[in-house]
Amino acid sequence: MRKRLLAALLGMTMAAGLLAGCGSSDSKEATKTADGKVQIDFWYSGGKTAVNVFQEIVDEFNESQDQYEIKTTTQADYSETYEKLQAGIAGNNAPDMVLLDVDKSKNLNEKGLLADINPFIEADSDFQADDYISVFYGQGEGENGERYSLPAYGTTQVLYYNIAAFEEAGIDPESMKTWLDLADAAKTMTSEDGSFVGWEPMWGYENLVDASLSNGASLLSEDGKTVMINSEEWVEVWESFRQWIHDDKIMKVNSGGQGWEYWYTTIDDVLQNKAGGYTGSSGDQADLDFSIVAAMEQPGFGDNPSAPTAGALQLAMLEGSSDEEKQGAYEFMKYFTSPENQAKWSMETGYIAVRQSTLEVDEFKAYAEENPQALVPISQASHATPSLDDPTGGKIFDALSIAADKVELENVPAKEALDEAQKTAQEALDSVNQ
Repeated sequence: MRKRLLAALLGMTMAAGLLAGCGSSDSKEATKTADGKVQIDFWYSGGKTAVNVFQEIVDEFNESQDQYEIKTTTQADYSETYEKLQAGIAGNNAPDMVLLDVDKSKNLNEKGLLADINPFIEADSDFQADDYISVFYGQGEGENGERYSLPAYGTTQVLYYNIAAFEEAGIDPESMKTWLDLADAAKTMTSEDGSFVGWEPMWGYENLVDASLSNGASLLSEDGKTVMINSEEWVEVWESFRQWIHDDKIMKVNSGGQGWEYWYTTIDDVLQNKAGGYTGSSGDQADLDFSIVAAMEQPGFGDNPSAPTAGALQLAMLEGSSDEEKQGAYEFMKYFTSPENQAKWSMETGYIAVRQSTLEVDEFKAYAEENPQALVPISQASHATPSLDDPTGGKIFDALSIAADKVELENVPAKEALDEAQKTAQEALDSVNQ
């Protein structure tokens, strides 16, 4: 997002790269390792625990067969992966497989840069499409029925609260049915000198979007022609958070730093008894001490039911790779999303498994009995809103990101920030709909 100009310039060269041979996989020779295996270059990112677990599964795949070798390259975060991927595509130096956010993979698919996985699925009698959780599986299907990605894992943001802080304040977590209830709890817990703050939303627009959806908000009008991000439902939520952060000072947002630094600062505040809780990813569970914190689902806002987003991080293969490399990428996708590996991934990272049968894996069943927090993201995903679709290729989300910084960091009134964001986003949407 901070490099929108670079992305815009690269957008023009990406198409040229495709025409210059990026899509000619039939004639491209596969890269081979010294011992003759087909080398699959794979780019991904994640938190420190997730990266290590991902590499473990990659290593196990490499050892499980003698035809393919996955070679990994990690980036600081998901945005950097996408930015470097755009540069790699433009310079004919892209990987064979990549882990992407939903909106990023959709954007690349619309440019014809991702391979259709359907032919590999259709040739595989063992593939069980019905076992993939629909809210995640559906996010990788294009308008023409092509499947441009498989979900690697699901994610949704839940609440993690400091058990001792809530007990000391006499607050029953079960009593918090709305965000307003949570704000009241935060006010009760916040110390007069500011050394202990009641709650820490995670920096960025995602938390604010989740709460807005839980207030009945919509990204677009029903006909898809009007951006709705400055409607009353949006403004009410964003202004509430602005007030809680800047006026009431019962909430705090950590920002900046390298990669995920702000994220871990937020986690540390709660674990070190500096905050009553925070809103974070299901994937944080591996980094949390559940003798200190507990997890619960996001509440609704006002009289509206809880409806936060649930998204999938997606595995996609590049159209410019050879047929052998694509086959190897598909074999790894299938391996990573097996029920057993999904159980390992979910238990060790906290992210949501994308296969229904993972719940029947003996190790996972035993783990969930001893660690009930593991089921909180799964429960929330069952009624969550699928990841929002930005038809402008990310410009609406960029506008929301700028608006969130204004509200959370600069104390700009929500209506002012969202009106400006809506104007920018509407211009982008109008240009797409022309």
